Amino acid sequence: MPLESPTLAASAETERSRRGALSALLKALASLKYRFVTTTPSSHERVLSRSNRREARSLRDVMGWSLPFAPGMIPSEIVDLLRAGGVLQERPDGLLASNVRASSLGDTLFLHSAYPTIEQDAVFFGPDSYRFADLIAARMQDLAPGARILDYAAGSGVGGITAAMRQRHAHLTLADINPQALFLASINAEHAGLRAETLRTTSPADPEGLFDLIVTHPPFMIDEKGRAYRDGGDLYGARLSLDWALAGARKLAKGGRLILHTGVSIVEGLDVLKAHLEEALPALGCHLWYHELDPDIFGEELGNEAYADVERIAAVGACITRVEER
Repeated sequence: MPLESPTLAASAETERSRRGALSALLKALASLKYRFVTTTPSSHERVLSRSNRREARSLRDVMGWSLPFAPGMIPSEIVDLLRAGGVLQERPDGLLASNVRASSLGDTLFLHSAYPTIEQDAVFFGPDSYRFADLIAARMQDLAPGARILDYAAGSGVGGITAAMRQRHAHLTLADINPQALFLASINAEHAGLRAETLRTTSPADPEGLFDLIVTHPPFMIDEKGRAYRDGGDLYGARLSLDWALAGARKLAKGGRLILHTGVSIVEGLDVLKAHLEEALPALGCHLWYHELDPDIFGEELGNEAYADVERIAAVGACITRVEER
């Protein structure tokens, strides 16, 4: 069931009310010391296939594992905030369910779409998010006061929030094509104590001006359903990663960095993304650091016909630094 996204027809008061409820939900979860590490969809499915995982027995079951729950099973405050936030599902069998999950990363919490993420406008958070955050922490530079950070295809906002929490004097812009993502990402940023501008956009080239730090985690799977948060296009799913990296490189101020986390298909031992970046970036006055972070992810996808030529999918990190003026 899709989230009830703010639309042009929704009143400003309704949006403020929903935002306030979901912000209060995160605060309530934090006060209860709620923690949850999100797994891959495959692992999530395996856990829920167990006979004792049909109905929630704890708050983590509700807000992490996306299990339905009986009225009275979790604190009434949480139920009231889910309802006020427009994310409480009342099922025909009398059980309730949350249309959002909350996951922990570092010292903060992130709202994102409930499992299973089957909607076109689902808001992503998963194991990749933890690698992405670690990559940003390892590769980002110190920024001057007033520096500009762009999180392109922000999703739940993990990249931009991770960066801005380390450089709180910077200006953060969260950009995404998905209004659902911008809505939840802005709430997640507020919960982390950050102010963020949100921008609905279709390309890294769209935001005005240059940036000192750009972080992005493009979709990289070959997705038959074409879900925006998952489908990476051609080049065995690497097309968006390539296009966004090159477009983002053109938006860097001198000395600025673009940190990209993505997955690439390895075909006959060759990385389909790396060679394209090495060829194109010198002409843009940029230096490339590129590293394979995990040699084998989403192995279950290799059984799909679209991956017939792929021997493995690797998680990779890239750091593109503008070293020359254009």
